[in-house]
Order: sequence, then C-alpha cells, then structure tokens
Amino acid sequence: MTDPTISAVIAVFAGCVLAGLLAVPYIAASYRRRGELGLWRVLLVFGFLVYAMSLWTYTLLPIPETTTCAGHAAGQLQLRPFQFVADIRREQTGAGLRAFLRNPAVQQAVFNVALFVPLGMFVRHLFRRGFAATVAIGFAVSLFIECTQLTGVWFLFECPYRLADVDDLLTNTLGAAVGFGLAPLLRLLPGNEPSAPPGTPRPVTARRRLLGMAVDVVSVVLLGTTVGIVTTLIAGEPNTVVTALIGTFLPALLLLFVVPVAGNGASFGQRVVLLRPAGPDGGKPALWRMAVRFLAGSGGYFTLLTLASVANGGFEPLANLLFFASGILAFRPEGHQGLSGLIAGLRVADARALDDETEPSLVSDKDG
Repeated sequence: MTDPTISAVIAVFAGCVLAGLLAVPYIAASYRRRGELGLWRVLLVFGFLVYAMSLWTYTLLPIPETTTCAGHAAGQLQLRPFQFVADIRREQTGAGLRAFLRNPAVQQAVFNVALFVPLGMFVRHLFRRGFAATVAIGFAVSLFIECTQLTGVWFLFECPYRLADVDDLLTNTLGAAVGFGLAPLLRLLPGNEPSAPPGTPRPVTARRRLLGMAVDVVSVVLLGTTVGIVTTLIAGEPNTVVTALIGTFLPALLLLFVVPVAGNGASFGQRVVLLRPAGPDGGKPALWRMAVRFLAGSGGYFTLLTLASVANGGFEPLANLLFFASGILAFRPEGHQGLSGLIAGLRVADARALDDETEPSLVSDKDG
C-alpha cells in the first residue's frame, strides 16, 4: 500500500465517516455558539477532518507486508538537528534553481513544512489560538507522529518500519508557524463571522427546516441501528415484528413524540437547530396537536415503514410519498411549517424568539 492516491482516498473516506459521526454535535454546538451554521464554515471544518485523517494515513502508511523486523531498515532514529542540510548537499547533482528544486532532500524538507501549514491555519482560524499555542500544538502533533513511527505504531508491530527524524519535528513545527501567518487568508471566505450575536433569533428558512428534519431521520436510524445491534448481541436475532418495533417505531416515538411532549414541543432535530413549534396562541402545542404532527410528519414516515416490515403490504410507497411531500412543503408556504405543521395547525419559530415568552401548559392552545 504505497500508492499516495490510495492514502488520499482513505483519508477522504475516513474524514467523511468522522464528519458523519460528529455532524449532529457540531450542528448543535454551532447554533449555540454562533447562532447559525454557515455553509463555508462547515466546509472548512470538513476540510480539517479530512486533513486530520491525511496526517493519520501519512503516519501509518505504507503498512509493511510482514509484521516481522526482517527487511525493515527504515526503522531508525535520526537525532542530529539540521541533518537535512547535509543531505541536500550530498544529493545535489547540478547547478541552478531547477536542479536545486529537483533535489530529493529539498523536496522532502519542503514537504514536511507544507504538511503542517494547514494545521497552523486551522488552529488559528477555527480554534482561535495564538502564535505560541499554534506552534506548541504543531510541535506536539509532530512529536506524536515521530513517536508513533519510532515505536512501530506504539508497539503494534514488532519493530518500527518508518524513520523517526528530529528534522521532521523541526520542519513540521516550522510549517505550523507558517500556517499561523497564512491563516488570515481564510477570513476571505464568506460567512466567517456570525450575521448577528448568537442569542439573536434567526429567520426560519427552508434549509434550516430541512436540516432539522434530516437530523431527526438520521438520529432515529442511528438509534434504531444501535438498539438493534445491542439486542441481537444480548438476546440473539429477533423476529421481524420485534426488529421493526425496536429498530424503527420505538426510536421514532422517543425522539419525535416523547421528547417534544416532555420538553417544549420541539423534536430532537428541531432542538438541535433551535427551532420550536408553536400553537395558535404562540405557546407550547397541545398534546393532540403534537400527536397529529407526529403522524403527519417524520413519525408517520417511520410508522409506515414499521407497518411495511410487519404486514408486507403497500405501506412503503405511502411512506416514500409522505417523505417527499414533507420535504417539498418545507419550502412552501412562507412559514415553512411543513406538511405536519399545516395539518396540525402549528407554526415554526426560532426558539430564541420564544424564550422570553411565558411557557404555557401542555394543553395551552385556546382551542385545545
């Protein structure tokens, strides 16, 4: 596994997996710290995750074909600072700039500096760290990489199969410092600063409604999958009815109905993006309205999927129809109530806009 293309593919794939696992916590934290999500900032964070996975693949790959020490002469320790200067002189084969740039030792040194430039940029821009902290983080990450290489991935292999070099530590740290200086370039991207203070209510947009709905669907699927795996490990493979109940309906009931009833009326996904449904009087919806919303929205979708698994009937097309209708009606009408909100007579508002209002009781609707 020496092809750098394979390493890049692994890094992107691992970054996507990590982004998927961290998506919901990140969205929730972003809405609470910044008041909004911001598309370009999301792309920057995703880029940071892929970059982190690239460092990981660079540290581990290529993995040796054998786990024995035979033939792994690369597993050495180089402790002489600035040895790369002598290597450049030794490898230099001609005169002029072109020959200098073709020098393998020059290319290796430049690569080690460039490898940590993004780290310095991300640390300063995303994590708001100063110069000393950025350099220290770059040094610590590089030291961890060199120790990983020196110990054969922390003694996972019988002997080290990569060279641990103090010059790599120096050039990597230099790269982090250079990245700190280049980090202001990331401010040129739009959406770096919140459009308003975090506590200021934002408009309820179709994109925000769809994001909350997506979080609901993904969370139900993840919870159902986790419960199904645990149940299978403990009690063995359940029958079709039990699988449908514990893997689909019960997670949906918990996140899309129990959580709203026990809280302020918002589903799990709406809580993540700071949205809240409101009844005709602006307060918490009545219980019957939340039940109607559950059946007419994502809850109804998962209920129909459960029935499709149990009864093997024509419920799956109905579930898909409900799914697409809910997504389309999140764009229109202007209030973005969605299909469930229209049927239940609810509007959707920014939760911060309702925080200062008196929280009515469970059956607070004037007509409830």
